[in-house]
Amino acid sequence: MSILKRAVQNATRARFFSASAASRKDLVQDLYLKELKGFKPAPVAKDAHVGVVKNFSGPSVPKPPTLPSDLAAELSAYDASEPAIASADVAAPTSAEGVSGADAFLEFMEQDLPKEEAHH
Repeated sequence: MSILKRAVQNATRARFFSASAASRKDLVQDLYLKELKGFKPAPVAKDAHVGVVKNFSGPSVPKPPTLPSDLAAELSAYDASEPAIASADVAAPTSAEGVSGADAFLEFMEQDLPKEEAHH
């Protein structure tokens, strides 16, 4: 029976030993929590934002467009003017870089591609 008692006592000692090892506290964590609880931030001045933050000012209100005083005369002058037309005597360029004007560009784009010569 004494052997059984020793085995039980050894088992309980081992259990106490492992329980005490798990309940040990972490010294670094304790030190961190102590410093964290003792930390008092410096009070911030009420005017700390002065000089850092700019005052907001909304954009100025745009002025409404005004009609010309003699609208009829300006419209008749516009109707009488001839629009500027690009010259139609543009030679067909070989590349798109030399194309000027929308009509010349469209004509260039509609041209057939040159056939490649077969290499013998």
